[in-house]
Formats: sequence, C-alpha cells, structure tokens
Amino acid sequence: RKAIERAAKATGTALHKGVYMWFSGPCFETPAEIRMARIMGANAVGMSTVPEVILARFLGLRVAACSVITNLAAGMTGAELSHQETKDMAPVGGARLATILERVFRDGLPET
Repeated sequence: RKAIERAAKATGTALHKGVYMWFSGPCFETPAEIRMARIMGANAVGMSTVPEVILARFLGLRVAACSVITNLAAGMTGAELSHQETKDMAPVGGARLATILERVFRDGLPET
C-alpha cells in the first residue's frame, strides 16, 4: 500500500482511500442499497474487488487492492445510470492506475 501511495504521489495522481462494499452484481445498485451502504460506512461499492482479494488471500498472496471507480452510484446525481458511462470511464481510470503500477514496479516494492 505504501508503494502505491508513493507512486501515486510521484505521478501526481490523486489516490483516495475508503471503505469498499461488495455487491454481487452484475447490476447497478439501487438507491436504497446505496443509502444502506452509506449508513454502514461505505465510501464506494463494486462487484469485483472483494471476491478477487478473497481468492488471492486463499492462494496465499499478499494483496493491496485498487479499484477504478467508473460512476457515481444510483441516487447520488439524479441522472440515470448508464452502462455506456461505465464502459467509457473504465479505460480512463485503468490508464491512470497503470501509470501508478508501472511506477510501483519500476521503483520496486519495500522489503517486508
């Protein structure tokens, strides 16, 4: 995590930390689910990060998770959610994350 934070800072990329809540999907969460997530302390929701981390830990891997947030959730903006928006924003966020990860692996990971 520290290596990712250093790399983000070095590349001038904003990095946000928070509580991530998993929903099984594949669908957009309802406004009621988003209200529940907020009440429970979540800052972001998604479908993939949590099961991927669970499997990686099961296999004995150390994990630092990053998620690309592609859209604001249902009920947050008043606008209708769009799968096209998600598809459009994913490569933008993916490119920003790739820049950070390239820096992490170029600079090396700290000793444990």
